[in-house]
Amino acid sequence: MGRCAFSSSRLTAFWPGAIPSSLLAVFTKIPHGLFSVLFPDDCRICNRALTEITRVPVCGECLKQPTPFSAEYFCATCKTPFLNQFPLDENGVCGLCRAGVRGFDAAYCFGAHEGALREMIHLFKYGRMQPLGARLGKMMWSALPVDEAFDVVVPVPLHWRRRWTRGFNQSEVLARYVARRRGIQLVCALTRRRATDSQASLSNPRRRLNVSGAFLAKKSVAGQRVLLVDDVMTTGATASACALALKRAGAKQVTLLTLARVDRRLAGPSARTTLSGVS
Repeated sequence: MGRCAFSSSRLTAFWPGAIPSSLLAVFTKIPHGLFSVLFPDDCRICNRALTEITRVPVCGECLKQPTPFSAEYFCATCKTPFLNQFPLDENGVCGLCRAGVRGFDAAYCFGAHEGALREMIHLFKYGRMQPLGARLGKMMWSALPVDEAFDVVVPVPLHWRRRWTRGFNQSEVLARYVARRRGIQLVCALTRRRATDSQASLSNPRRRLNVSGAFLAKKSVAGQRVLLVDDVMTTGATASACALALKRAGAKQVTLLTLARVDRRLAGPSARTTLSGVS
């Protein structure tokens, strides 16, 4: 006999309002042991049986696993981690930031794009489990310094065909959470005016060329301090292209906030195969 999952995200992704709040309230009163018998399912990360009622098929232990990113040596501007201090100048800034290639003025992220966090992002984006957005948004929000001030939050846009296929823009969902917690306006100020090739197999220079000119500001951000939000950062090519478009539209400052970043210190032949879907 096959196993069935009780996950409201599966229904709400295709049928908004499919599960009334009153019915969900009834389910939450079912004892955990009885719940696992009536609605058997496994955690999509560790494959252990779920024993608690949840809107997403991920167990509590896996939800607790992601931890903040840490590195002994990292760029003071873009927060790129390094194996040693030699790529950094006396101010702790890397070569790309010194050359002005980045486009954005500062960058923050929550964790490394690996383990449980990587799996949750994959479920969120490709499994259409939008209820994970609040949990992931909370992680992202915790990475932002409380004393940093911003005027607007801007999500990195998807091309319209990809958004239509996926059903939502994951960066916009995360940006909306951060904007609400910060009490500032969410502005979809950017548009992706052409589809781009997958960044996964491209070298760093080809990544930058791939997204060069791909983004255009459709709303004015003149004189504003912009918080640019994306889900994952690899080399920063996509974020840089977005930041440059915002700067051309008059942005006073652009700060990048991502949920996760690929740790390039670990990148080898085997690691590069895991970079699909990130930029």
